Amino acid sequence: MSNESLTPPISASRIPLLDRTQVRPDVAALYDKLYTDRGVVPNMFKGLANVPDLVLGIAALLKPLMADSSLPGWYKELIATRVAALNDCEYCVSAHRFLALQRGATPEQIASAENVAQENSFESGPFTEREKAGFRYADLLHSSGHAINDAAFADLTAHFTTEEIVELTAVAAAFEFFPRINTALRIPVTPLPQGK
Repeated sequence: MSNESLTPPISASRIPLLDRTQVRPDVAALYDKLYTDRGVVPNMFKGLANVPDLVLGIAALLKPLMADSSLPGWYKELIATRVAALNDCEYCVSAHRFLALQRGATPEQIASAENVAQENSFESGPFTEREKAGFRYADLLHSSGHAINDAAFADLTAHFTTEEIVELTAVAAAFEFFPRINTALRIPVTPLPQGK
C-alpha cells in the first residue's frame, strides 16, 4: 500500500465533526442555539467540539464580537468575509457571505468585499467612505499589525470612534485566526440551510 492511498481527500476533515449525540449537554445546548439562530450547526463548531471548553469559549467570544453594537453586524460580517477571502478560506467566506446577506448586506456589497483578485475592489464598490476606510484598515492588518502606521491610523480615526476601532480591529484580527483553524483542519464548508 502506498502512502498516497493513506492521504485523505482534500475535502475530508482531518478531525471528527461531532454530531449532537456525541457531545456534552452544554455543547448540545450550544448546537441547539446555533441551529435556532442559523438553521444549521456550522462544521467549525462540530470540529471544535472535540475540546468542549474551547468550543464554548469561542462561541462566547463570537457572540459580542459579531453582534450589532457600535458597528452594525452586517458590516462586521463583510469585514470577516473580506479577511477570510484574503486568507483564501473557502469555509469562512461561505459562512460569512451567508451571514452578511442574512444580516442586511446587499449581494453587490458582498461580491465587492470578497473580490480579492482585484486589489482594493471595495474602493469602487457600493460603500461609504467610512466603510471603505474600514476595509483599507482590515487589508493592512492582514499584512501585519505593524502595517498600521500613523497615517493609516489617522485615516481610520477620521471615520471611527475609539470603540468602533477596537471592534473593527478585533473582528479583522479574529478572521486571521479562524481561517487558519478551518484550513489546517480541513473543515468542510457547512451546507447552507434549505431555502437560504
